[in-house]
Amino acid sequence: MTNICISRIKSLKWRHWMLIALLLIVTLFRTIPGWGYFYTLYIYPHIGSLLSPISGVFPFAIGDIFIALSIAWCIIYPIWKRKKAAVGRVVEYLLWVYVWFYLAWGLNYSQPNIYQRIGMKPAEVSEAKFKAFAYRYADSLNYYSEERRVKSEEYTEKAILYGYQHIDKGIGINAPFNDHPHVKTMVFSRFSSMAGVTGSMGPFFCEFTLNGDIRPHDYPSTYAHEFAHFLGIANEGEANFYSYIVCTSSSDKAVKFSGYYHIFFHVLANVFDILGEKEGEKYLKHIRPEIIQLAKSDRKYWLSKRCKALDDAQDFIFDLYLRGNHVAEGRKSYSGVIALILAWEEKENG
Repeated sequence: MTNICISRIKSLKWRHWMLIALLLIVTLFRTIPGWGYFYTLYIYPHIGSLLSPISGVFPFAIGDIFIALSIAWCIIYPIWKRKKAAVGRVVEYLLWVYVWFYLAWGLNYSQPNIYQRIGMKPAEVSEAKFKAFAYRYADSLNYYSEERRVKSEEYTEKAILYGYQHIDKGIGINAPFNDHPHVKTMVFSRFSSMAGVTGSMGPFFCEFTLNGDIRPHDYPSTYAHEFAHFLGIANEGEANFYSYIVCTSSSDKAVKFSGYYHIFFHVLANVFDILGEKEGEKYLKHIRPEIIQLAKSDRKYWLSKRCKALDDAQDFIFDLYLRGNHVAEGRKSYSGVIALILAWEEKENG
């Protein structure tokens, strides 16, 4: 038995030893406290500044193509070869992809949460304080509702970039490391719409993509959300938070509206949960009718594109993916945006 083990070790090639070393590095960064944050602050920006311009040369999302081809190869290659060694090759390839994912972007999941990064305490909000916030939010949403016509995607992208360049340095996010980021349209936008996905971060080549079916008023906030991922934010609730802060701080009123509207369903859900159904119905009457109509139109628009089986499968897989990367609440972290906004306001006013 010992001789067999020694023989197998001797048969390992240099690439196998390199793979083992990289797997060890990834494991250390994922498990040792502080190492993940070091990666986000001091390593990832350099990786991003290297990969982003390279992927930007291509007009399409090369990450989408890479994933599709990888899945196809992992299925077809063993069938074509019909040898046990082929399975070993596939396993080795998947391990290389695993390492590449974490070194290129995935280790951002190992950074501390925003509360720890900026010394912010979770807000202990009473019903009265939350009600005051909800109606302040509604007033802002109503005020900018007539300004929701986005000038152009290029203008919006410049406004979002400017927002991240001038965001409060103590808010816990990297400054942009690429002054000319190239957002890509998802190669499989129709498929993504069926699964309810409006955007994604392409970790392998440091590129972020948006669904081609996004409606104009959603473009700024969705762009800002994915840009937060691009800057190293892995948590979905935090990406929503940064999108809200950047958009609502913009001088462009259409971008502001998009930022407020992006969290509308989150606010509404919290109003009904915290303040009760009676207050929720009253709150809905406080919202301008055209916004309610827009929300209904959006819901109908996206539901018409959904495939329930695919949507449920995507939800399940994405939930496992988030939990596997230390996002303990899984998809529920999306709703955490309201808690973050309340905590931030309390910190700023305190």
